[in-house]
Amino acid sequence: MASQITNYQCPNCSGPLQFVGESGKLECDYCKSSFEVAVIEQLYADKEQAAAAAKEPQWDFTKVGGSWTDEEAAHLRAYGCPSCGAQLVCDDNTAATSCPYCGNPTVVPSQYADKLKPNYVIPFKLNKAKAEEALKKHYHKKRFLPKGFNDANHIGEIQGIYVPFWLYDGESNATMRYSAKKVSSHTSGNYKITNTDHYRVAREGTVAFEKVPVDGASKMPDAHMDAIEPYDYSELKPFSSAYLPGFLAYRYDENVDTCSKRANRRIIESTERLFASTTRGYTSVTREYSSMELLHSEVSYALMPVWMLYTKWRGKDFLFAMNGQTGKLIGDLPVDKGRYWSWFARIYLTTAALLAIGLFILL
Repeated sequence: MASQITNYQCPNCSGPLQFVGESGKLECDYCKSSFEVAVIEQLYADKEQAAAAAKEPQWDFTKVGGSWTDEEAAHLRAYGCPSCGAQLVCDDNTAATSCPYCGNPTVVPSQYADKLKPNYVIPFKLNKAKAEEALKKHYHKKRFLPKGFNDANHIGEIQGIYVPFWLYDGESNATMRYSAKKVSSHTSGNYKITNTDHYRVAREGTVAFEKVPVDGASKMPDAHMDAIEPYDYSELKPFSSAYLPGFLAYRYDENVDTCSKRANRRIIESTERLFASTTRGYTSVTREYSSMELLHSEVSYALMPVWMLYTKWRGKDFLFAMNGQTGKLIGDLPVDKGRYWSWFARIYLTTAALLAIGLFILL
């Protein structure tokens, strides 16, 4: 005979609830809270309803890009990297000599076939000299960088790349409930008295989002792209191929539908953080219910400026990316373990010597 056991948890401390016949309530042995059966049943019903009602937003793709004219397409060149598969685009006066994603020195010309034209572009604001200067400063600040890394890193090979981004507009309509505590204590005679107040906190509202960025380049690590945000959208321009000369552009290989999942996640996480920021003033806050629907969304296609440098060091790959508009830079660097442990030993010995001198003086 099948049986089903339902275990309810305390909304305040997550401890198990037990039904107590004397009081007719569900009680928690840990925090001593008690609840009407109907309240707990409604709480769990709300959670189940929220899970069942979760909706995937339907993005409006009708405004994504346009079509290249024959004249525009005639002045574009396509290149493919046989090593990593990256697809690059540039104007007919710019030569692609190496792949900015894997460093492969050979890129193969191919027929330009992309029909989707970007809606917007943010032009490069920082030139190559500024990018090289920023990268040198980035190296200079790293105490444990191997001595030979800087010389072998070919800073002059940094390249300007327009990275494809899908920009998502929309709204999140959310309802959230939290359990919160305020804990205070005072001393009375020989006793320290702690008082804990419990609260049910409710939040509901609509949050509008404009141009949530998600890059459509699989070769570009998402962490790098997130780290060099934000871009100043006040400098967003209607796309023109006049911004391409001298730079490469990555042809998107993750379409708008695939990237929408990441856009959904960013919107949901941003909404949750925004709502949580309104629950300050309590000792602790625990979210116990969340319902969210994404509404009225549309998408546009833009190219964002990024200075990039790929390099190898002792068999490991390192990729640097810098926002070509703001100069914000991200990139992993190798660590010289010998220099690290030498520095640590000096600090340790100096500290030990100072402590020994201090003890000697006290004695």
